[in-house]
Amino acid sequence: MIAVIDYGAGNLQSVVKALKYIGCDCIITDQKKELMKADGAILPGVGSFADAMECMNNSGISDAVKEYISTEKPFLGICLGLQLLFSGSEESPGVKGLGLLEGTITKIPNADGTLKIPHMGWNSLNICQTDGIYKGIEDQSYFYFVHSYYLKAADENIVSARTNYGVTIDASVSSGNIFATQFHPEKSGKVGLQVLNNFVEITGGKN
Repeated sequence: MIAVIDYGAGNLQSVVKALKYIGCDCIITDQKKELMKADGAILPGVGSFADAMECMNNSGISDAVKEYISTEKPFLGICLGLQLLFSGSEESPGVKGLGLLEGTITKIPNADGTLKIPHMGWNSLNICQTDGIYKGIEDQSYFYFVHSYYLKAADENIVSARTNYGVTIDASVSSGNIFATQFHPEKSGKVGLQVLNNFVEITGGKN
């Protein structure tokens, strides 16, 4: 069973639909008790860093997420769900993130005005780790992105894939039981479904 974390913001249904498509049992929950019973957990995210953290702190789910990750069961952050794992973002100065990983979240540079911000569309990945969530996925496969801010991880060893959009973007990370992607696997067609399927396999199955 996979818990899709509901903190009051973001489109959860597309993630749930993708999980059900690959035959995975899942629930949407904002309850710590249900989260802690899950074999794996997914934190989707759209919107602003500050709004998301406010929702998570007000609901108490931020502490539940930290406790869940401490159990070493598999956890997947998606898009803003990746950024929230870090200590803060340039998007929302002074707002503290979950602080579980180290790195900087800054706005995609566009000094000459040639890029469209937010970055919205398909980009190929330079896959650095061929196991984990990328098992069976070819290097340079295309995934779907929607974001204005990007990660530069403090430890390059946790970076599992990179892409380029005017700057090198750490597009996904893997650290212990934590996995996270800046792209949306649930919107990335066949290869995105493979990422989700790989994550579900890491949790121990689809039931």
